[in-house]
Amino acid sequence: MRKRAAARALSGCVAMVLVVSGCAPAGRSGDGLSVVTTTEILADLVHAVGGDRVQVDSIVPSGGDPHSYEPAPADAKHVAQADVTFTNHLLLEEQRLIKAIDSNAREGTPNVSLAEDSESYGAHVIPLVEDVGLDVLWLGLRVRGDGTQFGATRTSEVRLSATALEGPGTMTAYLTESLGQPEVYFSSADGFDERDSTTLPPAAHTHLNWAFSAPGVYRLSLRAQLNEPSGTPKPLGEDTFTFAVGVDPETAAPGKRVLDEGHTDLTVDLDKGELYTFNDTTGGTTQEEIPAADAVIEVPNKAAEQVPDDPRFAFLGSPGAPIFQLPQAVLGKHVHGEIDPHLWQDAGNASAYAQLIRDTLKKVDPGGAVEYDRNTAEYQRKLAGLDDYLTRTIATIPPGNRQLVTTHDAFGYLADAYGLKVAGFVVPNPAQEPSVEDVRKLTETIRNLHVPAVFTEPNLAQRASTLVQVARDQNVQVCSLYGDAFDAKTRTYVDMMRRNADELARCLGGAG
Repeated sequence: MRKRAAARALSGCVAMVLVVSGCAPAGRSGDGLSVVTTTEILADLVHAVGGDRVQVDSIVPSGGDPHSYEPAPADAKHVAQADVTFTNHLLLEEQRLIKAIDSNAREGTPNVSLAEDSESYGAHVIPLVEDVGLDVLWLGLRVRGDGTQFGATRTSEVRLSATALEGPGTMTAYLTESLGQPEVYFSSADGFDERDSTTLPPAAHTHLNWAFSAPGVYRLSLRAQLNEPSGTPKPLGEDTFTFAVGVDPETAAPGKRVLDEGHTDLTVDLDKGELYTFNDTTGGTTQEEIPAADAVIEVPNKAAEQVPDDPRFAFLGSPGAPIFQLPQAVLGKHVHGEIDPHLWQDAGNASAYAQLIRDTLKKVDPGGAVEYDRNTAEYQRKLAGLDDYLTRTIATIPPGNRQLVTTHDAFGYLADAYGLKVAGFVVPNPAQEPSVEDVRKLTETIRNLHVPAVFTEPNLAQRASTLVQVARDQNVQVCSLYGDAFDAKTRTYVDMMRRNADELARCLGGAG
């Protein structure tokens, strides 16, 4: 399957919602300010600030997952009618949802990305760290920067194309989807053409497998350009990356920096208009740029495998043929940014969101400024009380028990703000399926740390079977935390966070 097929489907989806927005009326009247948010959590924050002066609708329904929700025509109509639109973004929401919002929001109406704009109100952001602990390099693709000088927006696409390969064999870069279906991005087997490309949004990262058919030194040339819905593509640079496959990298490429462990991305820099390697060799604490000309990527002999006896992988060669492969590490399509987007799990960040919402509503509805100020001040007092409650309740948990094992990586801010540690999760993103290695590592984490409980999410119960089964095998209690969504029992942000604190204390041995 080629990426261009997915791109055509995406273009069709965006075109569909654009048609809807073209005939939608402008704004509702008589019901107060019309506000659309992507999630119910954001809608609750808007309601707390706006009170009776706003009517708020959430696009993602109750119990829905913003990581995977895809827009419908009715969503486009709601956006086209809105006076204000709020998203979380930082790549929390599915990119097609962001495209639908930005394509249909009426000109002149605020379209605010709360997570990205709340830092100026004191929000604390933390990097999204990935450390799979492979014994070979983990190699992906990345786009850094916002590219404003090139005219980029959050709905822009950066197209990365393979243009040439020098080496003793063929090279294939492909993604293994959740159910094992491969999707080829670049393949030199039949020469490079327009099919050998993929797209990423600004500030995004994705994982790939990199397979080589024979040992030796390879030089792969990549070209990047910025694509907009209309207009001429803008070049962003091109460069050549060196791979040492099954040979000594220092001998094969003398004088170059050997990249042989940790996490490296072949990176397009939207601000500089150039390509380079972006590297993390210390678990996310230190990252550095190394020019392509100064680096050699090692694909060692221990990465040698055989082509599976599966017709889906025939593009790699005959069944049983030897290949050298850097693995994808995380199964499934998983595009994310450099910053953890789940800011609201820290009550202090929710306060920053509220202030940004207040100032946005005041610009659109200056007549309501006094009420918005009053509501926000009252809500901030409530959030301060919530923050204190979270701190006091979680502090009752014995220090050795303050370990979080969850369905997906959504609780970094909760841990950072209230003295917990994210000990493990099944997968980084709930849209993924766990691999055998994921299950093994999860089992070892639970066993070695002697955790008393693991935590699923109410809206992801159907995807928590792996965590539940591992917990049962280890005789560990299964509890629940709210991450990205409400449910029928919990309908406000404050209630959600208080329930999280109570559940953590109850399940991890605190006083409650």
